[in-house]
Amino acid sequence: MIYLIGDVQGCAEALRRVLDGIGFTPSRDRLVLLGDLVNRGPDSLGVLRLLAPLAGAAICLLGNHDLHLLAVAHGVRKRHAGDTFGDVLAAPDRDAWLDWVREQPLAHLEAGWLCVHAGVVPQWSRAQTLALAAEVQTLLRGPDLPGFLQVMYGNQPDLWRDDLSGADRTRLVINTLTRIRFCSAEGRLDFKAKEGAGAAPPGLMPWFDVPGRATAGQPMAFGHWSTLGLVNRADLLAIDTGCVWGGTLTAVRVDGGRRDVMQLRCEQTQVPGA
Repeated sequence: MIYLIGDVQGCAEALRRVLDGIGFTPSRDRLVLLGDLVNRGPDSLGVLRLLAPLAGAAICLLGNHDLHLLAVAHGVRKRHAGDTFGDVLAAPDRDAWLDWVREQPLAHLEAGWLCVHAGVVPQWSRAQTLALAAEVQTLLRGPDLPGFLQVMYGNQPDLWRDDLSGADRTRLVINTLTRIRFCSAEGRLDFKAKEGAGAAPPGLMPWFDVPGRATAGQPMAFGHWSTLGLVNRADLLAIDTGCVWGGTLTAVRVDGGRRDVMQLRCEQTQVPGA
């Protein structure tokens, strides 16, 4: 059985309950977690302790919060007031956990589903998405992690070109895979609007509604955008359903053409705008 799971964000107990609810068995089943494993919830270290021993039974994509953890740990960024991954940073074996995080992928193909944390620009095909994610993964796992993390931040460039190179290319790939919500018809990214799909600013639209998107028709699953709620279309699954905001943690079984949705109501640990 193959299950896709939305943003856990440090809610280890909710993840335990979901795994119990689906009867997860590592020798039989496979999980794909869609990023933001840590932060905002009460037990980021507990999430890592649950997932790391599962090895090949769990594919854990990286989201923007997971990359933020690495940046803070390596002194590239300061902790935000709302960050709750101090348990990871204070752990006596923190280096092992941080190394585990940096080994995780940014995109994955499972049972025909292209899985990413946030989305893709309209120019990217499935093959290009996976190839670009692999480029960044090589840098993330390389010897100069602090240098990589330094160039990761910034909102420019905001429009994909195949001839982008160096830090600009890396930054745009990361921003797309871990931060995209709205973009223009040509694929220019917007980093300000965070409301639901119906609140698109003028000239912008959800990335998955761009006409002529190269991945149209390719089943895609993503998280990141809790204000969307559950989106369950023939070729699209959005399953960040606001676990830390008092929403649900969502798991969807997708093997054999299934679309079995399980949602667990979660305790609210963050207040929007607080």
